[in-house]
Amino acid sequence: MGQNRDFEETAVDKVEIDRLRADFDGQVVAPGDEQYDEARRVFSPAFDRHPAVVIRPANAAEVARVVRLAADTGLDLAVRSGGHSGAGHGVVDDGIVLDLSLMRALDVDVDGRTAWAETGLTALEYTAGVGAHGLATGFGDTGSVGIGGITLGGGVGYLARKYGLTVDDLLAAEIVTADGELLRVDADNHPDLFWAIRGGGGNFGVATRFQLRLHEVPEVVGGMLMLPATAEAIRSFIAEAEAAPDELTTIANVMPAPPMPNVAAEHHGELIIMALMCYAGPADEGARVLAPFRALGTPVADMLRPIPYAEMYPPEDPDYRPNAAARTLFMDNVDGDVAGMILDTLRASDAVMKVAQLRVLGGAMARVADDATAYAHRRRRIMANVAAFITGPDDQPVREKWVNDFAGALRQGDPAGYVNFLVEEGPERVRAAYPGSTWDRLREVKARYDPANLFHVNQNIPPQG
Repeated sequence: MGQNRDFEETAVDKVEIDRLRADFDGQVVAPGDEQYDEARRVFSPAFDRHPAVVIRPANAAEVARVVRLAADTGLDLAVRSGGHSGAGHGVVDDGIVLDLSLMRALDVDVDGRTAWAETGLTALEYTAGVGAHGLATGFGDTGSVGIGGITLGGGVGYLARKYGLTVDDLLAAEIVTADGELLRVDADNHPDLFWAIRGGGGNFGVATRFQLRLHEVPEVVGGMLMLPATAEAIRSFIAEAEAAPDELTTIANVMPAPPMPNVAAEHHGELIIMALMCYAGPADEGARVLAPFRALGTPVADMLRPIPYAEMYPPEDPDYRPNAAARTLFMDNVDGDVAGMILDTLRASDAVMKVAQLRVLGGAMARVADDATAYAHRRRRIMANVAAFITGPDDQPVREKWVNDFAGALRQGDPAGYVNFLVEEGPERVRAAYPGSTWDRLREVKARYDPANLFHVNQNIPPQG
């Protein structure tokens, strides 16, 4: 437990807890406080870190004060929106955690089709708020993810093929830079920084508010479709997803069938395609587009139906926090041989849960120029993620080796990755997330706005020079 841990006295002294509590309208949580263990918790249980203080600012001015505090004390600064970083970047030992969770204001301009949203909002909170007006902005596939982190990394979600990435709908942002200054950033104001935050992660400052474009999405045909996993079914699913109109975005998880209430017991543990599907168009057209997927095999479960878009984010169990080894990469083709290899590799693992996830990309997100944003993987056709649950310390090296070998077998061409799905993989993998001249350009922007690399608790882009 956190309150039983011995802290370096210098780290706690540097932040002067009593004075911080008097100075901040937001919350200040320190070792020994009853809520300390909850405040330091992030989504992945792999990270049991003990910060000197967790500060939850009430507004952008307080965010700036936290940033200046980190600069003055020299303590590491972790910035948290939703705490879902696979590398545990939402918490840091003996440093400062800037937790944005109190900043959840949402201002919707229905007529102008835009919204200003503070970055402590989760994807579900934002989506439900704008969905009340029949509007939507695309984020990812998990409702509890904070909009701050997912947006800064790019934002690949259920509306990516129809409307592009989250950053393609980002019109402006308010950013607290390393010197504690609050900047409005858009195409006309600090355009270099505006380019960098659309995919460059949290390297350049703390985003406190976003202005996002809204689209009319009163209803989608979506939900989950489970099919028996055969090599031909996997190959055909990917082919159908690539041929489908832009309105359809799919996520195909090849995995053992979980013991869900609507899955017959005889299927539990069998390899299935658990497909998450979202058709952003009229229901009758959606039924026609989804019919070829339903015909790929006798469905194990079919939960596709017309729903409000917010229902694409089902309720989550707050205590469900699996520890998993994971890797991400891009692919260009899934033929029968690749599909067969996926099944063989999954069958060879004795992990309690293992998965190969295939996301067909393209559509609107691919019609944006590679150099328009710091997310520069516009032409890649498929994103793949592999993962295996870890049940204990002795299990970890086995699962890490399995996901590494699996990712290596799937790799096609450039060993790139989507920065939001990277785990603790080292600087070479961060470099691979930014192909071509993107990396050098990001380092130049970093040198301009954060030359001392104050914002380094992230998938770090070091400043040029």
